[in-house]
Amino acid sequence: MEKIVKLFSAILVSALLFLSLANPSLAQDTIEAPQEEFIKAKVLSIIDQGERGVAGISRPFQIVQVELLEGPEKNSEIQIEHGVKLTITSNQIVNPNDYVLVLKSTDSESGSSYQIVDKYRLDTVLGLFVFFFILVSLFGRWRGVGSFLGLIISLVIILKFIVPQILAGHDPIVISLIGAMFIVVCNLYLAHGFNRRTTLALMATFLSLGLTMLVSYLFADLAYLSGLGSDEAYSLRFGQSGGINFKGLLLGGMIIGTLGILDDVTTTQTAAVLEIHQANSALHLKDLIRRGMNIGREHIYSLVNTLVLAYAGASLPIFLIIILNPTSQPMWVMLNSEYITEEIVRSLAGSIGLLMAVPISTILTAYMIKRRKFL
Repeated sequence: MEKIVKLFSAILVSALLFLSLANPSLAQDTIEAPQEEFIKAKVLSIIDQGERGVAGISRPFQIVQVELLEGPEKNSEIQIEHGVKLTITSNQIVNPNDYVLVLKSTDSESGSSYQIVDKYRLDTVLGLFVFFFILVSLFGRWRGVGSFLGLIISLVIILKFIVPQILAGHDPIVISLIGAMFIVVCNLYLAHGFNRRTTLALMATFLSLGLTMLVSYLFADLAYLSGLGSDEAYSLRFGQSGGINFKGLLLGGMIIGTLGILDDVTTTQTAAVLEIHQANSALHLKDLIRRGMNIGREHIYSLVNTLVLAYAGASLPIFLIIILNPTSQPMWVMLNSEYITEEIVRSLAGSIGLLMAVPISTILTAYMIKRRKFL
């Protein structure tokens, strides 16, 4: 057991070293214009507001007094015509004490001009992040802190390794699988500690992850998915990322998307089998598997809807399009579209991987215990 812990510790260290070196230099074809600057500002007052006609349509406008909160002009007050040069909608109207994002454009001939481009949201996001950390630490204690650290590491792996490597032209499937393995190692050991239960759960997660990848690849191929069903992927195709394998990107997203729930399934099922063994160590292998699966079936019942509903919630606009049917196509034609088929394959293939994780975890844990591999 100690050797296995040391082995995975070495893997973790190697992973971190690899990630620190695996940040390729990407060609920066798009350079931010030096004459434009984004500044956080606070709305002090509304000097004037109303509506004006634009192409026969009434649009709102405001004359706003704001205080700049950053840069060399910090604490200075300026007036901004909001919705005059660029049209705005009702949800873009600002109120006193709102924090906004101001774009300062400097021209050698006309000087500096300012416009409100969006409402400032990062303070809210940061507050939610801190609140989440407090709750995790309060209820999870040190293990909770470890799981939160695992979340941070997961984001770093995705942003500093997976995304840059895919943009550099490497195979998204291979990169996503490698990144997923690093994420699983970090998350499981940080959240659950270095012990035999975690190691067994890690092994089960790797096997389940491989199965999920195979199922996703098979059905994506059978359904003739190209990975270009979404607007985002289609935009990338005509952007500056012509070397991306979009089908691989779709499959890589499926792999990453199942990770969070997958490690929950494997750790829970592994713990259940170990508890059964500790309660009655005289059980034969078949009996241990049978009792473990009895518990696992309860887990399976709740897993049937888990991933499908998660993806359905994120893709709610798709259901609206299906119901509204703006193109007046038959229902089967709409369901046959690549965009909708992608979501169906994504959710069902991931769910199959989650369901199979239950017997994989049960059989693997029972076998390793009864063969005296993890005592």
